Amino acid sequence: MKKAGPEAWSTAFRRLAMAVIALCLTTGASYMFAIVVQSDGFDWLDIIRIALMAVASFWLAWGGCIALFGILFPPEERSTGVDLPEGRTAILLPIYNEATGPVFARLEAIMKSVAALPAADRFDFFVLSDTTKDDVGEAEQRAYEQLLVRQNAGGRLFYRRREQNIGRKAGNIADFLTTSGGAYEYMLVLDADSLMDGKTILEMVRRMEADPRLGLLQSLPQIIGLSTLFGRLLQFATGLYGPYFARGLAAVQGEEGTFWGHNALIRTRAFAAACGMAPLTGKPPFGGHILSHDTVEAALLAREGWKVRLDPDLTGSYEEAPANMVDYAKRDRRWCQGNLQHSRILAAPRFRFWSRISILQGVFAYLASPIWCVFLLASLAAPLVAPPPVYFDGHSPFPVFPHPETTTALALLFGLVALLILPKLLLVARALLGGNSADFGGPVRLLISFLLEILLTSILAPIHMMFHCRSVFQVLTGADSGWPTADRDDGSLPISAAFSATWWMSIAGAGAIAFSHSYAPEMFYWLLPVALPLVVAPLLVWMTASVMMGKVTKKLGLFQVPTEAAPVEVAEDMRLALSQKAAA
Repeated sequence: MKKAGPEAWSTAFRRLAMAVIALCLTTGASYMFAIVVQSDGFDWLDIIRIALMAVASFWLAWGGCIALFGILFPPEERSTGVDLPEGRTAILLPIYNEATGPVFARLEAIMKSVAALPAADRFDFFVLSDTTKDDVGEAEQRAYEQLLVRQNAGGRLFYRRREQNIGRKAGNIADFLTTSGGAYEYMLVLDADSLMDGKTILEMVRRMEADPRLGLLQSLPQIIGLSTLFGRLLQFATGLYGPYFARGLAAVQGEEGTFWGHNALIRTRAFAAACGMAPLTGKPPFGGHILSHDTVEAALLAREGWKVRLDPDLTGSYEEAPANMVDYAKRDRRWCQGNLQHSRILAAPRFRFWSRISILQGVFAYLASPIWCVFLLASLAAPLVAPPPVYFDGHSPFPVFPHPETTTALALLFGLVALLILPKLLLVARALLGGNSADFGGPVRLLISFLLEILLTSILAPIHMMFHCRSVFQVLTGADSGWPTADRDDGSLPISAAFSATWWMSIAGAGAIAFSHSYAPEMFYWLLPVALPLVVAPLLVWMTASVMMGKVTKKLGLFQVPTEAAPVEVAEDMRLALSQKAAA
């Protein structure tokens, strides 16, 4: 048996340290909450509430530790191979009923960037279409032929449309492997909204050639190209916090890292040998072809002894994202089904320990919202099964707990808020002290953007929670999300669409307020920060989907990200290609 090296021992220590810190914080929060709830006597519902608080607190503490480790542990310097790679690389673009113009504009920008490399002849491009609509397929064929001529890419650019999209994206990649994979040492898997700089692609190949055991190398995609208020908010949050969370993940994942399904380089033969996935028994949503297959593929590679690594220092990797909360919820619905489906393979034989942890994290990412929701419902019900304590003295709108529970309750409240805000505050302080605040509009605009981001995300959090709760409920009751097409327009929404997507939240929020006012008045003010955003959810979703409000924040220099401070060449080439297509 191969002995663990220094890097493995270091990773194990970080994992243990993070688990200990998270457990200590969880224990403290649970103990403090137990002190508070026993003030009116202890009953069976209090046990449920304490258990829910413990699970939810652990999830918050875990996320905070990842951000903290991202600050404490900078990315390791990686050795690279020869300047010119020896192996050939296939750049794969799987698509499914996409808007043809933007897809091929991105591909053209990537091809142009790769063509400028000294090793350009080591890369080929494959458009792997699973499109089911004939008119879209015909448009793809025309766009492919035009791009073939413009880039003089004969023998380097290929297009294939499957007649049956069996296995969805995973089946699409598998089809490539069986027909053409043997000609390539590596494959770079993209998404329809992916954009990558040629220098980054070359660096990834060099790193993989320098380590024969490296089976998958994941870059950190940065979100670009969004113009709505929600989109700019998302870009800012991922641009400022994302790199550090990724560094924290890399610090504890080690060689059993993550795969996000795109913008990643894969050793072709390793993937072909290790990552075959038969459909699960039974019907969807828990049976059938595996959704969110990327997490499983990473686990399968690690199981066979291949390194799976996230390198957060790989810049020049980009993607788009849903520009409004409705489209974001649609994407989350598909991911929710895939992640919950993974519960069936959590105990698969020979999976590495951390691979199981990664799968469990993915499952809990969607169960966390229902847990918080049930906790709120249990807290509303608690006064009905216990003698009501006197929390309000008639002189103040704020609750006053019997001594010493007042101090304990407030300490618990501020502690939970700190778990949410403190990691972000540390990252903002690091940006200010580290001298890169100019990338985010300067110190003043960075601070204003940070405060607005905290405010807006706090207001929108109950809406996200309800979307997640509905998704989990649909999956658990047997509803299959199918394979929805992504919307990739400017992201704006009419008020009617916002209302149609969230009217039920308004009813739930108003009902919770009415119930609390009548039956649990001591919870009334505590509930308002959650219930009021639900009442006005249609308005909030519509406003955050506004392109005009997004433009206002951009004009004011708010929510700026480094890709706006220093324009990205490959993104500019994509916009140029798209404008030329529109003018043609």
